[in-house]
Amino acid sequence: MKSTITSKDDSISFSKTFLSYTHRLLLPIALLPIVLLCLYFYPLYLSKSQTNELHYANVSPPPHSVNTIHKVDDPSCDYSNGKWIHDKTGPSYNGTTCATIKESQNCITNGRPDSNYLYYRWKPTQCNLPRFDPNTFLQLSKNKHISFVGDSIARNQFESLLCMLSSLSKPKPVHHKGSHWWHFESHNATLSLYWSPFLVQGDARSKLGPSLNTIHLDRVNGKWEKDMDGMDLILISFGNWFNVPSVYYENGSIIGCLNCSGYGLNYTDIGFYDPLRKALRRSLKRIVERRVGKKNEIGVIVRTFSPSHFDGDWDKSGTCSKKEPYENGEKEIGEMESEIRRIEIEEVEKAKVKAREFGGVRFEILDVTKLALLRPDGHPGAYMNPFPFANGVPERVQNDCVHWCLPGAIDTWNEILVEMMKKWDLEGQEWSEL
Repeated sequence: MKSTITSKDDSISFSKTFLSYTHRLLLPIALLPIVLLCLYFYPLYLSKSQTNELHYANVSPPPHSVNTIHKVDDPSCDYSNGKWIHDKTGPSYNGTTCATIKESQNCITNGRPDSNYLYYRWKPTQCNLPRFDPNTFLQLSKNKHISFVGDSIARNQFESLLCMLSSLSKPKPVHHKGSHWWHFESHNATLSLYWSPFLVQGDARSKLGPSLNTIHLDRVNGKWEKDMDGMDLILISFGNWFNVPSVYYENGSIIGCLNCSGYGLNYTDIGFYDPLRKALRRSLKRIVERRVGKKNEIGVIVRTFSPSHFDGDWDKSGTCSKKEPYENGEKEIGEMESEIRRIEIEEVEKAKVKAREFGGVRFEILDVTKLALLRPDGHPGAYMNPFPFANGVPERVQNDCVHWCLPGAIDTWNEILVEMMKKWDLEGQEWSEL
């Protein structure tokens, strides 16, 4: 696979033997091409041909509180455990009805011949997961700013949400330096996307730029930090970029690196788990600090790590050709994915304790690791590009086994998101009053 990236993701202190084993076993999977990520980052745009095909209906929210008309089936339900079941209903949008699908994730338009992956629903073990209702989401979002912060998977989920809302209300793009904003005038709701793959301040390696990431673990990225006070809900998504060769800083001094010996640097290799933990901890702490003395509350949701599904090495024509979900027990979560998920959950629990000292901040986990693991069929694969086999089968075909087709499995993440928002509303978080 052609690459502008040669790595992705990061380590808590493990023994040298385990680190060596981890690098040998996991690094080929983690080293995902920069092109896969860069395709997602810039620019967020509308396809002119799709825009001409859009048909929207602007609907004003009914004069009811969300509490009186929307109930959570089971507020205590664990949505992270369950199984994928076949569902003939299919998705609520496609490349014609949604103008914000980026070409590299518009798998059907790009010629993907199979459609079975569109006809599965996530069935939690303990309860039912209702279908996404755009009216419910927009009512819960009325007069609020909901922001997605992080990497290209954050963008993937953000674009999924825009499409799921498009059948009800037309979003209007709003110019905002350093991020992408969309405004739903019917509900005075704003959705935004902030590109911040490390959460903290850092420069990503690139083919034309620095050879290694440079990451300042004690400084939150100013792009989204400066707008924190105006956000009512923040969804954080990160992890992939922490396994790229990096140099880590704290207080302006280098504290170590990841896989930097090949660049002629004599720094201690500290892996990527501990830096990843520090970056998340610093970011969550900063959110709490910024809310002190503020009247309005804020919700913070950390989405757990989403596994990739390369069959073989990404740089040796690795593919994701499976056409149906895994059954429970058929595929186990890898050590790297499990460790990153553990760090995310632990840091959110610690942030909850810190937030209770000050009030005004609510932290939760959107745990998608297992349900994403079971969907190897949901990635664009070769259909990240239009009709890759139109002229026969090339010797090498670039595959995207990291991001998700739209529509597709990632839509489920937003179905869980709206259930979390409904639960908060019913628990008296007064979202409609923020």
